[in-house]
Amino acid sequence: MTSTKTRSRVLEGRPFPLGATWDGRGVNFALFSANATKVELCIFGRLGDKEIERIELPEFTDEIWHGYLPAARPGTIYAYRVYGPYEPDAGHRFNPNKLVLDPYAKAIEGRLIWDPAVFGYQMETGDDKTFDERDSAAFVPRGRVVDRAFTWGEDSPPRIPFNQSLIYETHVRGYTKTNPHVPKDLRGTFRGLIQPDVIRHFKSLGITAVELMPVHSFVNDSHLLDKGLSNFWGYNTLGFFAPDRSYASEADFAFLEFKEMVSHFHANQIEVILDVVYNHTAEGNELGPTLSFKGIDNNSYYRLLKDQPRYFVNDTGTGNTLNLSHPRVLQMVTDSLRYWVQDMHVDGFRFDLGTILAREDHGFDEGGGFLDSCRQDPVLSSVKLIAEPWDCGPGGYQVGRFPPSWAEWNDRFRDDVRDFWRGEKGLLPNLAKRLTASAESFNHRGRKPWASVNFVTAHDGFTLNDLVSYNEKHNDANGEDNRDGSSDNRSWNCGVEGPTDDPAINALRERQKRNILATLFLAQGLPMLLAGDEFGRTQKGNNNAYCQDNEISWVNWDISAAGKELHSFVCKLARLRQNYPILRRERFLTGHYNEQLDVKDVTWLKPDGTEMEQEDWNDANAMSMGVLLDGRAQPTGIRKRGGDVTLLLFFNAYQDVVISKLVPVAGGKSWARLLDTNQPEVSEIDTFPFDHVYEVTGRSVVLFELKG
Repeated sequence: MTSTKTRSRVLEGRPFPLGATWDGRGVNFALFSANATKVELCIFGRLGDKEIERIELPEFTDEIWHGYLPAARPGTIYAYRVYGPYEPDAGHRFNPNKLVLDPYAKAIEGRLIWDPAVFGYQMETGDDKTFDERDSAAFVPRGRVVDRAFTWGEDSPPRIPFNQSLIYETHVRGYTKTNPHVPKDLRGTFRGLIQPDVIRHFKSLGITAVELMPVHSFVNDSHLLDKGLSNFWGYNTLGFFAPDRSYASEADFAFLEFKEMVSHFHANQIEVILDVVYNHTAEGNELGPTLSFKGIDNNSYYRLLKDQPRYFVNDTGTGNTLNLSHPRVLQMVTDSLRYWVQDMHVDGFRFDLGTILAREDHGFDEGGGFLDSCRQDPVLSSVKLIAEPWDCGPGGYQVGRFPPSWAEWNDRFRDDVRDFWRGEKGLLPNLAKRLTASAESFNHRGRKPWASVNFVTAHDGFTLNDLVSYNEKHNDANGEDNRDGSSDNRSWNCGVEGPTDDPAINALRERQKRNILATLFLAQGLPMLLAGDEFGRTQKGNNNAYCQDNEISWVNWDISAAGKELHSFVCKLARLRQNYPILRRERFLTGHYNEQLDVKDVTWLKPDGTEMEQEDWNDANAMSMGVLLDGRAQPTGIRKRGGDVTLLLFFNAYQDVVISKLVPVAGGKSWARLLDTNQPEVSEIDTFPFDHVYEVTGRSVVLFELKG
C-alpha cells in the first residue's frame, strides 16, 4: 500500500449528519462502522485519478468515525480506507487496500473497472478467505462533495390524490434515446424527459406520475460486460444518494439536472416516483467485489447466515441482502428516502422486492422496523409509497399484507386479465374481483381501492404488443440460451408467432390491445401504464431485456398508423377515467344492496340483462358478463345518495358475438355508447333505448352511460 503524506488541517468535527457535508466554511465527514479499528479519508486531485492526501479521521463517537476539513470545498473528490479484521468466518471483510465509496455520497465520480484489485480476496484463487494486497483506487468510483443549494423557485409537490392518479412506468435512457423531437445531446437523459414534445405526450395520456426505473448510481456486472451487454435496467445499486452519471447530459452535474427535471414535471402537474432498490447492493456475495459496504462493515450492512457468517443471506437472488434490522442500515435507507424527498423533491417511491424491507429475523412483519419508520416519519408518510410485495425468500409473497397508507403492485390483476383475454375459461369470478380493486386482498384496515396498483405489463415481462404477438419468450439476445426470463407469460399470439402480414390476425391483435387497456383504465384501483404500450412498442418477444441497451429496449418513436390509432384510443380512455369519478371511487364496490338508498353500487349481469346467480359464477364456460356501476350509490362514508353518472360495461372474451340486453335503470331513459373496442374510431355518441339488444363483438369491451 502506498503512503500519502497528510497536509490538511483536520478538526474533530461531528458524528452527524452522516456523509460529507459542506456547511459554507468547510466539510464534515462522518462514516458509520461499528467494527473498524481505523478509518482514513482519502482525497483525490481535481481529475479524480490521483490520491493526493490521506487523513485519519480523528474521532469515534457512537460507532461513527468523523472529522472536519476547514479547507475542503464542494467538488472535493474523496473515498475511504477502512481498517479492521479480515475474518470471513466471523463476517468481517476489512481490507484497507481497497478504496471504499461513502454510502452517503451525493455525487459519484468515475466508474467501476473490473480488475482483480477490486476484490478483497485473491479472486484468481476463488477462495474468499485469502487476503488481497493490491490497491483498488485506480478502478473504483469515488464520492464528490456537493453544494446542496438549488433555486427551486415556486416549486411545490402536486400532491395528486391516489384515486386521481395514473402512473406511467419508464426508463430515463430508453425513453428518449431515439426520440427525434429531443436534441441529440439530451437523448437518454433527465433533460431529455422534459423536452416540450415529451411533456405534451405525457399530458395527452393524462399521466399524473412518471415512475422512473432506478436512477440511483449503479454498477454494470462483469459477466454482462464480457458479453457486450450492460445492466440497462439499473437494479444493481451502489450509491443510494447519487443519481447515476449516465443519465445526465453533463455527468458531473447529474444531481442538478435531476432537480431541473423534477421542477419541470411539477410545473406541469406531473409527479415523480422513483423505483428504488434497497434490498441489495452491487457487491454480490462472498465472492463479489469490495466497493463500499462490504469493506466498511460487512457484518452490519448485510444479512449473514447466523451459523456461518462467512456466507450471505440471498433472499434477493442477487447474492446479498441489506440488513435493515440493523439500526444504522435502517437509518441509511430512511435518510436516503428523506434526501430524495426533501432535497430532490420527488413525490414517492416504488420499492423493488419490498417484502425484503419488511423482513425481520422471524420473517415478514408488517410492524417491522422499516414499515414502522415510514409510518411515523412526517416526511415519508406524506409521499406515495408503493411496494412490489414479493421476493424469492421464505414467505416472500405478501400481496395485500402491507400496512395502511401503502399501495402495492397487484400481480393477480396482471395474471387474471391476461388469462381472461387469452380465452382461459372460468375466469369471470376472478375478473370481477380485479375490476373492483381486489377487495379480498386490500379491503381491510381502512385501506382504499388505490391500494391495488393495477397493471398488465411492466418493465419485467412482455410489452403489450408482445403479449398479443408471442406465445413464447425470445430472449436469445441475452446470451443465456433463452433460459432467462419467465416462461409463465399467459400470452396469446392470436395464431402466429411474432410479426405477420395477415390482416385478420393483426386486426385481432389491435383489438386485444384495446381490450386489455380498456380493462386497465375502467377497473377500480390505481392503473399503471408501461411506456410505449400506448402505441404498441415491441421488444421482439424479449421478456427480460434488463441487459439490452439498444433498440430492443429503447422506445421506438417511429410510430405506425396502427400505433397512432392506439395512442388516440388510450387518450380517450384517460379522459373517460378522469371525467367519470365512478371509475375511481374511494370506496370498495361490494355489490351489497343498500336498503336505505335502494341501490347497489355494482350489479353483475348475464347477457340477457338478469343478475348473475351463484350457478352463473360457477359456469366454467361463461366468458362474458355485464357490469352495472350505479352512480346513485354512496361515494363516501356519509350515508347519502351519490350523484355520479351510472355506467354499464360489457366484457366479452368469447370469439363470437354475444347478444347483450341494455337493462332499464331508474332515473334514466336510454344508454349512450361511450366506447366499443371493436369500433375505436367511433367518436360520436350513439344512443340506444332500454332493452335494446346490443351485439357485443367477440373479444371486445363496450361502455355505456345512462342518459335521462
